[in-house]
Amino acid sequence: MHRAAADGAPAPQTVEGILERFVYVNDDETFHVAVVRPDAGAPIRAAGALGGLAEGERVRLLGQAVRHPKHGDQFRVEAAYPVTPATAEGIRAYLASGRVKGIGAGLAERLVDAFGAETLEVIESDAERLATVPGIGPKRGRELQGVFQAQKSQRDALVFLQGLGVTPGVAGRIWRRYGANAVTRVRENPYRLAEEVAGVGFATADNIARSLGFAPDSPERVGAALAHLLGRAGDDGHCFLPRDVLLQRAADLLGAGAAADDVLDGLLLEGRLIDDDGVYLRAVYGLEREAAARVQLLAQTPVAPLTADVETFERVSGLTLAPAQRAAVERAAEATMMVLTGGPGTGKTTIVRALLHLLKQAGGPVLLAAPTGRAARRMAEATGQDAKTLHRLLEYNPAEGGFRRDEDEPLEATAVVVDEASMVDLQLFVALLRAVPAGTRLLLVGDADQLPSVGAGNVLADLLRSDAVPAVRLTEIFRQAQTSHIVVNAHRVLRGEQPLPPPDGVESDFYLVRARDPDEARDLIAQMVADRIPKAFGLDSVDDVQVLTPMHRGGCGAERLNEALQERLNPKGAPIDRGKRRFRVGDKVMQLKNDYEKEVFNGDLGRVKGRTEKGLLVDFDGRFCSYAGEELEHLVLAYACSVHKSQGSEYPAVVVPLLTEHWVMLQRNLLYTALTRARRLVVLVAQPRALRRAVQNVDGLRRFTGLARRLGE
Repeated sequence: MHRAAADGAPAPQTVEGILERFVYVNDDETFHVAVVRPDAGAPIRAAGALGGLAEGERVRLLGQAVRHPKHGDQFRVEAAYPVTPATAEGIRAYLASGRVKGIGAGLAERLVDAFGAETLEVIESDAERLATVPGIGPKRGRELQGVFQAQKSQRDALVFLQGLGVTPGVAGRIWRRYGANAVTRVRENPYRLAEEVAGVGFATADNIARSLGFAPDSPERVGAALAHLLGRAGDDGHCFLPRDVLLQRAADLLGAGAAADDVLDGLLLEGRLIDDDGVYLRAVYGLEREAAARVQLLAQTPVAPLTADVETFERVSGLTLAPAQRAAVERAAEATMMVLTGGPGTGKTTIVRALLHLLKQAGGPVLLAAPTGRAARRMAEATGQDAKTLHRLLEYNPAEGGFRRDEDEPLEATAVVVDEASMVDLQLFVALLRAVPAGTRLLLVGDADQLPSVGAGNVLADLLRSDAVPAVRLTEIFRQAQTSHIVVNAHRVLRGEQPLPPPDGVESDFYLVRARDPDEARDLIAQMVADRIPKAFGLDSVDDVQVLTPMHRGGCGAERLNEALQERLNPKGAPIDRGKRRFRVGDKVMQLKNDYEKEVFNGDLGRVKGRTEKGLLVDFDGRFCSYAGEELEHLVLAYACSVHKSQGSEYPAVVVPLLTEHWVMLQRNLLYTALTRARRLVVLVAQPRALRRAVQNVDGLRRFTGLARRLGE
């Protein structure tokens, strides 16, 4: 019977013994399985974060004995410490294991024969005595001493950090960041971890600080909280926060007793934060100022106007431009930089094709790009010209985390055309501007009414608000699009009007289905995707139909919907369990991160084709890619995905749940974005109250950005 912990959970058990061997280590060394021989009893399997430990080393493990449904009895590790052996026999085994670089079994034997139980103390602090052992000498003695001291420093740091409640995996990252200075740095200011160590957030740093006795109102804590809140605001798309908003959020996070005014003033005085009609992180402030300066330089640099030979384009293409389209082409022909925006059915693609015709006649290379691989492929299909992702156009180097193309090595083109510009955040926009030399045309094409970029900034909308760059906003829906209820209802939503279902018995490309609650909506969606839509419209359930939901969590979030749809659409696929991810052969999956080696990008859809020795094989439109270890974290089931993840994509059919459980996410631009992802069919599965909220709510649309103001200045 275990002693119960204060919260009712069993108190951790302790196992001490020799780590005999590792049987599994994942790619990023955050999870291990090892065989440990305790001082008494049979060997056990220990599973958890065992970073910093080595085979042959004496260890102390804290955790719980559990029975895994697949792997049987094991010891689930909560904390793991290296233990320095105290006996001559233990020291001999420890040194013979190769744990200390430069000492093998033979030298370990000679050292213990010479110094017995004092061996480790001699190696650490008495180089002269160490040098007396045959085969060592003064130089090698100093080298061994340095290696041993470094390893002892690491061991002491891991023990110190885990004693503060830090998990072994995080402790290892802290050691790799600071090395021998880890303990000193953490003692001085544990809050620096949140800014300098990957995977350590404010909450973790705050727990460490409390363990070290930092006061709740300490300047270090308040300063870290302010930086953390500005970083989190950036994750929400903001470039800055108004001072009063930042201070209120700090009070909510820290408690009323931790006044932040004086600390904020100190950070502003030091230049760590910047106040310019709002409080910025220094790096974001620099990006915004640079973007404004580069836009002004580019827009004000004259270029020779193009010959607006629209008639030839109309004859070659068989299209006739409307007056508004013709005016847009003529304006683009004169401008160095221009923004073209409009909703579905307003003719943006036709204008781009006409402009490309004029640019081709003028001569010189024209480069096409979009933020995502899917958007780039759509752009290439629409124009008949090669298009790249912006990261590939700018030649992103993942090893260095930067772009090769910049002001020192600019793009070689007479014009650059970027589609889906609403998805471009401030950081990527600055990278693009650095690579576009003055005198090169830049055309940004997008729909400013869609969801803005995931990253900080609202670039397309700011450019339109500033009037610093020529802009054309298309509003007329052309005749061929007026028959589409998808297009008509998308524009109704933009005007704040409820979308209209078709009259009873009338075939349409837009349907509205009522649902009482998330469970009913999830069942309806599974039935429609699996049966009703394929039968009625001849579409494939997996390849042609995409479920788009406002949230990841909840009864009708992406996670639960994927579980239901996987069970309905792929019940007999061979299971593949890899860590936290559970897939089946045949599953539809999505890539979550750009992978330039695989040439697979964020948002790309694929199908699981089979298992490999360490992972699985995925087919991305004929490109077969293997995934193992940490790479598996970049894949998720994709029968359903968030509306945000669908940006830049089009699908034959989309099904969209809108429920009151999605309340905080229900906004006009989110619904509009979801509707405009579909080419042939939209089905809204909605509670009426949630649909009204989505159409009417524009309160959450504002982002705190300063680019428009800077351009106006």
